[in-house]
Amino acid sequence: MTNQQAGSSRLNDAQLAKVIPLLKGVDSVELKVSVAPEAHRATVQGLPIDPVEAQPRQVYFFDTPDLALDQAGIVVRARRIQGGRGDTVVKLRPVAPEDLPAEIRRSRAVNVELDVMPGGFVCSASFKGRATGAEIRDTVAGASPLLKLLSKEQRAFYAEHAPAGIELNALESLGPTFILKTMFNPAELQSRRVVVELWLYPDGSRILELSMKCLPSEAFQVAAEAQVYLASRGVDLTAIQQTKTRAALDYYRDQLKA
Repeated sequence: MTNQQAGSSRLNDAQLAKVIPLLKGVDSVELKVSVAPEAHRATVQGLPIDPVEAQPRQVYFFDTPDLALDQAGIVVRARRIQGGRGDTVVKLRPVAPEDLPAEIRRSRAVNVELDVMPGGFVCSASFKGRATGAEIRDTVAGASPLLKLLSKEQRAFYAEHAPAGIELNALESLGPTFILKTMFNPAELQSRRVVVELWLYPDGSRILELSMKCLPSEAFQVAAEAQVYLASRGVDLTAIQQTKTRAALDYYRDQLKA
């Protein structure tokens, strides 16, 4: 369910043949594009956003030093949000929506989403949970176990899909990665919300991502309208795409090895 084509702003025919059936089984679609670092300043200036109003966040991932969860298609993440809030997620990707049990699909805490970026896509199932910023801070500091941070349903989801022998409390905390998030609602896109996230990694590298969520039935129309709008604002859609999670996990893996 995952496919990447470098240097293209469109999905090819083979990718479209895989995406169209997926649209029938997902709950939502998220359209994403990452901007080349050299174009960050021009992109921010070309969009109707106020960087001063961006909301700070911290993201932590949990995995083994050799990223065994990542290799198995599992992401465990906690996010601290300004104001003392936070959330958690246990994510499985790629997935085939029809392979997920009915009880999982019925849960309000589960979202099956198709992420589409220039030249690629991936389908995932996310089991979401709530937490406070203080609870997440205690967990990464070692004062409270990761097991306690996640909900009972999240723990069961993890146990079902994680590699044998890798217990939650044995995972390493990878982070934090600092994030600035803001959004805008352009009239040209029927005031649909566009999210802007700047991920700042400890080595000084950064990823600027623009994203929009929509219903599966709207995906092609919204994608076409977004492409026209972003191009009119000078956003390059042909840059090599970098995913935020991939960059973070690779960075922290290398740090653990060092």
